Amino acid sequence: MRLQGKTAIVTGAGSGFGAGIAQRFLKEGAQVVVADINADAAAKVAGAHGGLAHGCDVSDGAQVEAMIAFATEQMGRVDILVNNAGVTHLPAPMEDVSEADFDRVFAVNCKSVYLGARALVPQMKARGSGCILNVASTAGVSPRPRLNWYNASKGWMNTATKAMAVELAPAGIRVNALNPVAGDTPLLKSFMGEDTPEMRAKFLSTIPLGRFSTPEDMANAALYLCSDEASMVTGVCMEVDGGRCI
Repeated sequence: MRLQGKTAIVTGAGSGFGAGIAQRFLKEGAQVVVADINADAAAKVAGAHGGLAHGCDVSDGAQVEAMIAFATEQMGRVDILVNNAGVTHLPAPMEDVSEADFDRVFAVNCKSVYLGARALVPQMKARGSGCILNVASTAGVSPRPRLNWYNASKGWMNTATKAMAVELAPAGIRVNALNPVAGDTPLLKSFMGEDTPEMRAKFLSTIPLGRFSTPEDMANAALYLCSDEASMVTGVCMEVDGGRCI
């Protein structure tokens, strides 16, 4: 019960990595707001595991403010924010990615981190403690071709994590990131372009441990970084990637 007495918000928690993180936090004693743009998916995860569901488009400032207000009202405060929600564009030459797709990737993957910080950091500063975990990607460390603007958004997330960590450390707030390799989640097909046995084998051949990241892998790493066991850890962008970035 390493999060006993803690409160958390996990975005993009209606499926994939976010669902795995939310479930593990609940099992470890935390109260958790399961947030997702798909309110039905959030409700399903929350209902099955004892969390509080909330529908939220994390690229919308008013909705993020409402999410923080809901979590604070329901739980009294927010100790942990996991910025997991993310999207990608389909694999394509960089010049062929539409402006709409570019804007969506940066709104969901980057602007959401700013909006969450704007809404929550004042509360954490007033309390003198807090933890923010950003879910980035190995794409931001070792970019793959044809995912250029997604790669760039995750590189931004890693830099933002370090910048946030150094600024917020004096206020007692820790900020870290996770860099997973692709997992067997709803985003996998978008990364590969097509989900075939041949494409999966090609993708897996770039991962030394020979498998995708799982929600359990992410949950284990997130649990450590958001627990008091990591009280001296901030500004870390941890690769959970089976050796992909070596």
